[in-house]
Amino acid sequence: MRRTVLAFALILAIHPLAAAAQDDIDKVNGSVHVEAGQQVGDASTVNGAVHVEDGASVRKASTVNGAVELGDKAQAREIGTVNGAVLLGEGARVSGKVEAVNGSIRLDRGAEIGGRASNVNGAITLDAAHVAGGLGTVGGDITVGANSRVEGGILVDKPGGWFHWGQQRPPHVVIGPHAVVQGTLEFRREVVLEVSDSAQIGPVKGATPVTFHGDTP
Repeated sequence: MRRTVLAFALILAIHPLAAAAQDDIDKVNGSVHVEAGQQVGDASTVNGAVHVEDGASVRKASTVNGAVELGDKAQAREIGTVNGAVLLGEGARVSGKVEAVNGSIRLDRGAEIGGRASNVNGAITLDAAHVAGGLGTVGGDITVGANSRVEGGILVDKPGGWFHWGQQRPPHVVIGPHAVVQGTLEFRREVVLEVSDSAQIGPVKGATPVTFHGDTP
């Protein structure tokens, strides 16, 4: 009986925290801020940015018109935006995918994405960061910076439908010093591919790598 009472008391003590951890923040107009160290469910808006401060945790961070930013050591399961950039601070982690349509994706030092990182337009930049599910774009530049690691390869797809307009310059893909890209680097359109002489990459389809020495091409 005493054990039952203690167990029930423990559930009552934990339950408010568990419920708080699952609270969603949902807006139509205006930015969403998840305070440092806070744990919430989905953090979403339509017109506005989503800011997840240092050390905070969310299930999904998403918007239509606006940026999504994870602070240092912040965490999310998934990130999505249509018109806006995605920024992961130092040591931030997304366990699933990161998707943008018109917007850049940047990972600062030590940041990690467990799934795929992809967009249509906008640069994808890794600074000593890790992406486990591959990189994909149509019209954006890709920089796998020094000491970064990508599993799942790289895909630069060909433009289709409405995207044909305004696309003239071929994407620029750089694999930096001591970076590692495992899997196939596939290019279905013209690109400029430059690879450091100290980098390690998988098979290349659709482009001819140009080797460079030093920190940058």
